[in-house]
Amino acid sequence: MRLKAGTAGELEGIPLGIKDLFATRGVHTQACSHILDKFQPTYESTVTANLFREGAVMLGKLNMDEFAMGSSNETSYYGPVTNPWRRNNSNAALVPGGSSGGSAAAVAAHICAAATATDTGGSIRQPAAFTGTVGIKPTYGRCSRWGIVAFASSLDQAGPIARDVRDAAIMMKVMASVDPKDTTSVDRLVPEYEAVLGKSVKGLRVGIPREYRPDGLPAEIDALWNKGAQWLKEQGAEIVEISLPNTKYALPAYYIVAPAEASSNLARYDGVRYGLRVPGDDLIDTYENTRAAGFGREVQRRIMIGTYVLSAGYYDAYYVRAQKVRTLIKQDFDRAWDKVDVVLTPATPSAAFAPGEITDPVQMYLNDVFTVTVNMAGLPGIAVPAGLSEQGLPLGLQLIGKPFDEETLFQTAFAIEQAAGKFTAPKWW
Repeated sequence: MRLKAGTAGELEGIPLGIKDLFATRGVHTQACSHILDKFQPTYESTVTANLFREGAVMLGKLNMDEFAMGSSNETSYYGPVTNPWRRNNSNAALVPGGSSGGSAAAVAAHICAAATATDTGGSIRQPAAFTGTVGIKPTYGRCSRWGIVAFASSLDQAGPIARDVRDAAIMMKVMASVDPKDTTSVDRLVPEYEAVLGKSVKGLRVGIPREYRPDGLPAEIDALWNKGAQWLKEQGAEIVEISLPNTKYALPAYYIVAPAEASSNLARYDGVRYGLRVPGDDLIDTYENTRAAGFGREVQRRIMIGTYVLSAGYYDAYYVRAQKVRTLIKQDFDRAWDKVDVVLTPATPSAAFAPGEITDPVQMYLNDVFTVTVNMAGLPGIAVPAGLSEQGLPLGLQLIGKPFDEETLFQTAFAIEQAAGKFTAPKWW
């Protein structure tokens, strides 16, 4: 009716999947954790409210790593998500990445047109790279965090996962807004991102950071990175080698800051006001029983790490030092922007892997090695499909932009997408 009346919104009738981290009024919202069992919010997150106001339709809530803590979507209380992609001549299951694995898999499998997602250390860009989809983490403050279950408040940011750059740009335009309910959201004009698609990248200065080529980088990842730079050079961009010397400290600093904020944010889940309650002999016993039963192993691990680094005697040695490193990482990028307009890196150190293949937590954390710097510096980053691995799995490239310069990311990502072509998972299900 609204289409007929000429009052349709920008996303009228478009079917979207909503990550289980976004509060949806009257609809079960659990962050895929047992501790939020049966929780139905009486309010709507600002991001989903923006989408629904423009006519989008929610198909359902999407699986994710519990409280967004994971890189493979294996920590969900509901069980793991399966990647729509398969290795050549194999029917073995693969992970879709995380924490927004359900969002990426649903989009890649054409279950929904696009999906909401969140990114704390790579949780949009890594699953997008693993599934051949496009995912953008905007600048911190571009999207409201109100109504999104918090993991690490100074790092979390909402963004879309879509099948191509154009759809991601359309989604981003609607999701972004200033919000008086979120004091970290920024009052800046939201551009018409779609308008820059197809704009020439001639004269654009593209930075290649030497620190993103660590020892042991797989040859196919390095080759894809070089190919991406060559595509942009052929379209008139200038390739500039840069240095981001504090990159090597980003991952360890992130895994101090993020668990510290998580331990504080997750302290509110006590079994008293909502969600799971496991009774005990007294109040403290009830707290302990509820949290032991309600939180999964990875969430418990990060709460313990976070509580430790914030404890008396360790706060200065760990948390304060990690925040100082965070400042140095941001300063690296600030200096780089004098020389380049955008930075090109790999999105992930490998293609998708099998469930259970990585059991060491530290090895799992290394999946975020190319993405965490963006969150630590509050910058925008986009992952765009750029090729297939030797085993026929999607590989992505990452573009990092100046604060609130998502337009250049969309412009450059579109140029890569046009050069690389699009990749669709062979249908086996």
